[in-house]
Amino acid sequence: MNIILAAGGTGGHMIPAHALAAELTRRKIGVALITDERGARIPGLLDGVPVHILPAGRLGGGPIGWLKAVGAVIKGRGQARRLYREFKPDAVVGFGGYPAFPSLLAASAAKIPTILHEQNAVLGRVNRLLAGEAEAIATAYPEVDRLKPAYLAKVELVGNPVREAVARLGEAPLPPFDEVAPLKILVTGGSQGASILGMVVPAGLGKLEPSIRHRLQVVQQCRPDDIVAVRASYAALKIPAELMTYITDMPAKLAEAHLIIARAGASTIAELTAAGRPAILIPLPSATDDHQTANAREMAKAGGARMIVQSEFTPETLARQIEALAHDPEALANAAARSLSVGRPNAASDLADLVERIAGGAVLVGPEKVATPSAMPVGVPA
Repeated sequence: MNIILAAGGTGGHMIPAHALAAELTRRKIGVALITDERGARIPGLLDGVPVHILPAGRLGGGPIGWLKAVGAVIKGRGQARRLYREFKPDAVVGFGGYPAFPSLLAASAAKIPTILHEQNAVLGRVNRLLAGEAEAIATAYPEVDRLKPAYLAKVELVGNPVREAVARLGEAPLPPFDEVAPLKILVTGGSQGASILGMVVPAGLGKLEPSIRHRLQVVQQCRPDDIVAVRASYAALKIPAELMTYITDMPAKLAEAHLIIARAGASTIAELTAAGRPAILIPLPSATDDHQTANAREMAKAGGARMIVQSEFTPETLARQIEALAHDPEALANAAARSLSVGRPNAASDLADLVERIAGGAVLVGPEKVATPSAMPVGVPA
């Protein structure tokens, strides 16, 4: 059996594709990835998996932008069709993002089954365009906005796949924390970073009561343009901080952290809940369809996260939220348990099961899966 994964070039799309690729490879299934140049450059992902970079235009930019985008989609679709004749995929799995669009169009034209995975709590634009042709829609949340009722029979809740090393973190308790232990804080803005975290977080930590401030150990991801200024801010406050532009060893950093301050990207929340880590979430207000606010909804409702809208994200507000948790180790541990309660650490395995069923000729009928015995295509080893 051979499977094509089609994913856009941000970590939010690429990390679940990476996790699924690892699970399918473990099952001796051939895997190849189609992405754009950004996706191919993300370090530490999909090692050993054949990667194909195809053109894919982004809709927007007025009439000229639309024409360029349509031209790129047509070109990418043609290249994908040629790849499919060589690789002979039994299914194509799309993870959203415009780079996945031509690959999925090509699959539908070639009568290759497609599965869409939606990482966010709002169905993305590309997935909305392709939902009618898909055999199945795998979701990360029980509630997904912008999903038409007509497509509910195709939906299966699997969660958002995370790396195996992250999924295993939930099996261990939160690192010990009491009135004298270091308070280890991890700050991440997702694969693209977040300038506002660089501005507000150091200032907020500087406003903590001395009994807490003097125990801080910070790891923070910064945008490349911001890292020098953020480093100067921490140095002025005498707060020890390890800064980087991309966290390549996220499982290790999560394992050590007591509290995470982050954007509410889909992969970030999937990793936090799989690991069972409490968080302060600041959704990106400009995210398409405000999907980060929707992403944070389940974790915040469960009590695993405190959500602060960006317009209210000030150093003073942040300091008060941290103090409320740091003064009560039991509250911090309770928030960690509530975070874990909504985690789906088996998402990669559950999504792989769904992909195998569809690739092997199963069809979805409501919540039931019905096999079609005559349809069992045989792939060519990758």
